[in-house]
This record gives sequence, structure tokens and C-alpha cells, in this order.
Amino acid sequence: MTTSNRRPRPRNELGEYLRARRAAVDPETIGLPRGRRRVPGLRREEVATLAGVSVDYYTRLEQGREKHPSPQLINALNYVLQLSTDEQLHVYRLAGVDPARSGRSGNGASEPYLNDLMGRWAMNPAFIYDDTQEILAANALGYALHSPFKRADNFARMVFLDPAGPSFFVEWEKVAIDTVGSLRQAWGKVDSRHRVEAVVSELRSGSTEFVRMWETHAVIGKNHQRKSIDHPAVGRLTLDYLTFGIPDAHDRHLLVCDTPAGSTSEGVLELLGSLSACSATHEGTGESAAEQP
Repeated sequence: MTTSNRRPRPRNELGEYLRARRAAVDPETIGLPRGRRRVPGLRREEVATLAGVSVDYYTRLEQGREKHPSPQLINALNYVLQLSTDEQLHVYRLAGVDPARSGRSGNGASEPYLNDLMGRWAMNPAFIYDDTQEILAANALGYALHSPFKRADNFARMVFLDPAGPSFFVEWEKVAIDTVGSLRQAWGKVDSRHRVEAVVSELRSGSTEFVRMWETHAVIGKNHQRKSIDHPAVGRLTLDYLTFGIPDAHDRHLLVCDTPAGSTSEGVLELLGSLSACSATHEGTGESAAEQP
């Protein structure tokens, strides 16, 4: 038996993404008749014409025979394909350009200060996580919020692989799609891709739902999201998830959860904090809750 020495053919990531987004555009939204179409969305000829390039050039771009489109063409394609800000950045990254990295050193020098700062937030679950959605640090209320999970170490694994995920997140489908979109956005970063791919491979092996959502090529940035959760210790509450980039670490992010002042959710979160503090006190003294009068 002979073993082939051929290297695996590199994937045409930019072309695959352009095809996926082209198929998602309703022709009528950009002034074209729907008519009879063999494929959903826009035809290659229509995209090429609207972007101001030849059909041959655009075909080569989708097929991976042309890999370095100009910034002007990328801008035109972003407009024709009606891409969001996050999706536009993703296209730039797939084309080998990442404007978001400009001027960033990536040394993460501010993280120790952020850890101290998070520790002072008694009413805000807070986390530091990286592009693979690995949780690198959390404050006490953050750990208490995720106590129902067996392994509260990676947001994506928690959503798709942990049995607690579907019951913890009230709108699980929406949370799952947002999670996949965030992973896809991070996967677009050249420096992060190999680490993200390892997590993606694990999720593909363990969840058919993840496979379905990943194949949509959705790109979603985590800036502000509202999630309803059902915590077994305190019941249901709604949290605003606010994500901030860490300027000196381009692959890491600060996530802070908040509730409107005076809301029912604020009271539920306060109760969770009290239970967490009580549990920590019992553990510190070696006294169990059952021994309390």
C-alpha cells in the first residue's frame, strides 16, 4: 500500500464566505427582480456588476484563484452583500487584512488590574475570556452565576456540550446562534484561527446543532446582548451582557453582566450574591449549611 504525499488542499475560506452571503441576499432588497432563479440570493454576474468588476474576476475570487482583492473591492462587496460591521471586518480578515489589529501590542498588561477591578463588583458578574471563548478569570458572582454547569470554563462548550445549557438559557436557540457567530468572527483572525479551530472541531464532534449553525457562516459580534436565564438556585432573571475589548490584548475581552436598577432581576441577582457569599463563608469555616441552627 502506498501513502500519498500530497498535502491537503487549502480551503478557500474567502470564496466560501462570499458564496454563503451572496445566497442570503434577497434580490428585491437591492432593486433587482426576483424572477426565476436556479440558486437562492444573487447571481455571480449580479454581484460582479454591482461591485464594478468583471464576472471572470469575481468568479476567480469565489473559486479561490484570486486571493488578494483590493480594499476598494472589499468595500464594494460589503455594500452589495449588505454586510454588517462585524461581517465586513470578517471579510477583511479572510482577505488577509485585519484593521482592528492596528496599533495593538497584545501584551495583556492590564489584566491583573482588571482582575482586581472585577473583584470589587459585588452586583455584576464579570469575566475575562479569549477568542476561543475560554473563560480566563471571573469574579465571585460570575462563578456563582455559572454554578449549574459541570465545567464553567468555556462559553461555547457550556452552550452546546453541557447538559445544563438548554435549561439555563431560556432562549437557547438565540444564545447558541450568537455564540456560533462570535466564534466565526474570532475564527476570521489569523492569529486566533488555529486555537478557534480546535474548539470548533470539538463542538462539531459533540453537537449536531452546532454543525447546523456553523454552516450558516453567520458572523455576530458580542457587544451588547440581553439574555434570560433560569438559575436553579434563584429562579429566572434577565441580564444585559456587555462586552469590551481589552486594548493591550487583541484576543481577550471583558464581559460584564448588569440588570436595570430596581428591577426584579436585580433582586434575584442580589439573592444569588448573598447565597454565594454564605456558601463561601461556610466553606471557609468548614461548617456546612445543614449544621446551621
